[in-house]
Amino acid sequence: MNRRVVFIVIILAAAVLWGAAAQGAREPERSVTVGSKPHAEQYILAEMISLLIEEKTDISVDQRLGIGGGTSNLHPAMLSGDIDIYPEYTGTGWLFVLRRDLIEQPDELYEAVKREYQEEFSITWLDRYGFNNTYALAVRNEFVDSYGLKTYSDLAEVSGELVFGAEYDFFERDDGFNALSEAYGLQFKDTRELDIGLKYQAIGSQRVDVINAFSTDGLLAEHDITVLEDDKYFFPSYEAATIVRAETLQEYPELEGVLNLLSGAISDDAMTAMNYRVEELNEDARAVARDFLEQAGLL
Repeated sequence: MNRRVVFIVIILAAAVLWGAAAQGAREPERSVTVGSKPHAEQYILAEMISLLIEEKTDISVDQRLGIGGGTSNLHPAMLSGDIDIYPEYTGTGWLFVLRRDLIEQPDELYEAVKREYQEEFSITWLDRYGFNNTYALAVRNEFVDSYGLKTYSDLAEVSGELVFGAEYDFFERDDGFNALSEAYGLQFKDTRELDIGLKYQAIGSQRVDVINAFSTDGLLAEHDITVLEDDKYFFPSYEAATIVRAETLQEYPELEGVLNLLSGAISDDAMTAMNYRVEELNEDARAVARDFLEQAGLL
């Protein structure tokens, strides 16, 4: 082997060693794992979280969306560190995870669940998004307009002229129809048991005048109906917010400011409209999330 060849071999070997050393010295990838429950609203919210992180930080996002069992599996995954971030609801955290007695006032509930999650699980609740996905009563708009209905108490005054419909379980639950009627003095002209998948069809065809619903159901956007205000806080509050492992926030403190861009940004109507696009129009959750963030000036 002549000197020229030896020299080239030495240079190549040095280059390989230098590259290996540089690779070894490179900082590990900055990344977080975002999770969600397996329904449209959660997919949309998780995509919003992911987009904000990806486009406003140098942190990469690994997604684990649509986890079966919802909170039952997401919460343990947060405790183990398999998931760093996901959107949760105040009522779920307080009643299902912490198993505490109901706090009726939404602000008090949020502060309580925020405090106890931090103390017991080292999980931080960030600011609320602004909407409340709770149990609700929806009324045909012709009655809302003619009677000036805004609240459940208003509904109670004219309930004798209206027909109420709900699935069988709502009539049987301890915290369902009978308890609600007693709390507000509701006395409907008639009640009808409906298949849970046909409630909106029933109110749309005027078979019933009032139904039980969830306040951000996508189908609310398709029918001429209005969700009334639960002015006595009969139903628990399920306000949504991003929750993050405290250890993750310590490692990436910039996440708090970025994710709190969603603070108060999503109304019930906005969430309903997005759910409708994904649930009923089969649009992509990430595209719907991006549309919202861009229109809100957050991206």
